[in-house]
Amino acid sequence: MATRGVAKRRVVKRRAVKTRVVKRRVVKRRAVKKRKRRSAARRRYEATRDTVWGGAALVLVLLAAFWSTVWPYLAGAAVLGGAGAAVGWLRHTDRLVRGRERQRQEQDAIRTGRRSLAAVDAMSWQDFERYVAQLCRRDGCTDVEVSGKSGDLGADVVATLADGRRLVVQCKHYAPHRYVPSGDMQKFVGTAWLHHKADVAVFVATCPFSKPALALAVQHGILALHRDLLGQWNTGTPLPALLSLNGTGQGDRAHRQRWRDTHRS
Repeated sequence: MATRGVAKRRVVKRRAVKTRVVKRRVVKRRAVKKRKRRSAARRRYEATRDTVWGGAALVLVLLAAFWSTVWPYLAGAAVLGGAGAAVGWLRHTDRLVRGRERQRQEQDAIRTGRRSLAAVDAMSWQDFERYVAQLCRRDGCTDVEVSGKSGDLGADVVATLADGRRLVVQCKHYAPHRYVPSGDMQKFVGTAWLHHKADVAVFVATCPFSKPALALAVQHGILALHRDLLGQWNTGTPLPALLSLNGTGQGDRAHRQRWRDTHRS
């Protein structure tokens, strides 16, 4: 039994020694391969470095030998490069300036429109009718007449368009947070065509229209100039151009809520 145990320990020891030897050989081979890879990379780096330095030295030698011939071309290239850079910088600066100017003009237009609508809100209903008549004259209307009184059956402003058609305008100067009810639109529908013989009928208001009122206007061919379209007319859009926008606009709910909050405060 003792002999078997000694023999077994010797076998285990020999295996351990053999394993250590194999591991050392593997590590040594890996180290050799790694050194070879490093050496190859270093040789490539040195070859590239030598090529670059050699090329630079050759260029310097050629420049020194032919300087009197080459320097005008180098100076010209430098001048052209500088001029190109300057032109690029100027164009970039010009684009920035133009972009800022456009933004400023857009903001000024928005502020102007708001100030103008605020001024319109401050008018009396008689002044508002006269102001609408001024806008009609601005857009080329003739024979412009202002009623200026109640009981006019919806014809607050009557005029002749530039193309000869008869224009009848109903004006409502309401607070910006209100809505034109469908009843007001029904009355105008009943008088604009039959009684006033309108070729073009316009209902202009300083506030939005209710949905039934707006639908009724579109159904009967009446241009409903709500607050948003009034703002466009006020800032220079001609009345004929607004005819194609009938039934559109009035903004989204958030936009209308901002107007209500602004004018209630």
